[in-house]
Amino acid sequence: MKALVTGATGFVGAAVARAVVASGTDVRVLVRPESDLRNLGGLNVERAPGDLRDQASLRRALTGCQQLYHVAAHYALWAQDPRVFYDINVTGTRTLLEAARAVGTARIVYTSTIGAIGLPEGGGLGTEEAPVSLAQMAGDYKRSKYLAEQEVLKMAREGLPVVIVNPSAPVGERDIKPTPTGQMIVDFMKGLMPAYIETGMNLIDVEDVAAGHVRAMERGRLGERYILGNKNLTLKEIFEILSRLTGIPAPRIKLPRLAILPLAYANQWLADHITHQAPRIPLEGVKMAKYRMHYDCGKAAQELGPPQIPVEVALGKAVRWFRDQGYA
Repeated sequence: MKALVTGATGFVGAAVARAVVASGTDVRVLVRPESDLRNLGGLNVERAPGDLRDQASLRRALTGCQQLYHVAAHYALWAQDPRVFYDINVTGTRTLLEAARAVGTARIVYTSTIGAIGLPEGGGLGTEEAPVSLAQMAGDYKRSKYLAEQEVLKMAREGLPVVIVNPSAPVGERDIKPTPTGQMIVDFMKGLMPAYIETGMNLIDVEDVAAGHVRAMERGRLGERYILGNKNLTLKEIFEILSRLTGIPAPRIKLPRLAILPLAYANQWLADHITHQAPRIPLEGVKMAKYRMHYDCGKAAQELGPPQIPVEVALGKAVRWFRDQGYA
């Protein structure tokens, strides 16, 4: 048995590739020429050159693979040219899955995002069945991933053998970029979090996300979505855990979101027109803070198996890795 893993040089993709190797499956990874290969260190995988925007390279990479884990995505809260989100996350996903259908890939796991899951209007936990629309998506990343998931669901209805997983906010080792959640941890460790906004997140160890992918491949129901999450926490609770882990005081000042919003718009304008660097206060992150992003993860726990690693342990692993790697 051989599986192709896309995005294996990234945070979640690297964990997935390692979990698939550990399961006894031979792994081939799709690698762009400019990819940072540090996360593949010590991993026994075959490398296939390719790009989600090059269909011929995708067919070559998929040939001989019975399984496909499509983890690759452009994951950020800002880009100088927003078209990159749609080129990679939407068009790239469609191109890859069309190639998989053409070569006869037997089974596929597609990595979506928790952001594509609906949240009840009056509050409460989001579920796989909660109504959601494009109008509810804040920012190009979430919009592009929502549109990509719609493409995958359409192909599933047409008979493509695909299972969708929606990870919440993963934390842990090898977050080399880092992701927006990882950057939050790094900023806390640097003492750059003097205040907080009242919002919430669902956290999960990246190794549990990877294990969820493997179990989705083994026993997930085709055409179904599964939230891969663990623990719902407020941002204040996350900072309190990080404080216990690092000895750095947690911020005590709670700022209203509307007070931060004008600063975020100003940061966005500077990034777009002056610095051409990611904004210090990402506008889309502030917009998302309007919602307490808490979810019911029971469907995945029941059908695929519950997460095994406590969130506090996962945050500790992230802190140690960032510290050891010189991020903070």
